[in-house]
Amino acid sequence: MNILIVDDERLIVKGIKSVLEQQGYMVYDAYTASEALSLLARERIDFIILDLMLPDMDGMMLCKKIRESRDTPILMLTAKDGDYDKILGFELGADDYMTKPFNVLELIARIKAIARRSESKTSNPALYYGDLVINYEERKAYKNNKEIKLTAKEFEVLYLLANNPGKVFTREEIFNHIWEEEPVDVRTIDVHIRNLREKIESDTKRPKYLMTKWGVGYYFNKV
Repeated sequence: MNILIVDDERLIVKGIKSVLEQQGYMVYDAYTASEALSLLARERIDFIILDLMLPDMDGMMLCKKIRESRDTPILMLTAKDGDYDKILGFELGADDYMTKPFNVLELIARIKAIARRSESKTSNPALYYGDLVINYEERKAYKNNKEIKLTAKEFEVLYLLANNPGKVFTREEIFNHIWEEEPVDVRTIDVHIRNLREKIESDTKRPKYLMTKWGVGYYFNKV
């Protein structure tokens, strides 16, 4: 797997890069947003570790810009520990979030968890619901034969619900399934559901697929 580290703190980049290379990953580094975009344009990058504070562009904005053209998993790093930053990061397309200082072993564990989910995709069939097609093998969703641009985490949430139509999942259960860890802030699930509705529903006020069970959680309506 090819990993891109985007961070202007060279010592941190050097440390993360060394550990990841010992794990067998091919690691690229960029110290500015412009360097990162240039690398993404010419190299096949499978995973992005993105710092929030960059000298030429805010990390949030870079995340948003990357999401305009690709769904590569993004793990955001920041020295801030506020809920607002985490929620905004998820809204802009980040798949995971770690606060500095962090344990490099935990970082590796999170990367491997995403890799395991990607490797298991071939055992999951495509799902067909009316005008909506969810193809796990491609990790893509289509509506009326047009691809819907989803982040990696958005796709996983959608597939989890759609693969279990009618089953109500609590926010905690969704978090456990997707992140494979104890919930940190289950409000991130609300963010993903809201983003998914905006992308797959014709009318977000009257959703057809992603339904809310008030006081419990969310479920997929088999149409």
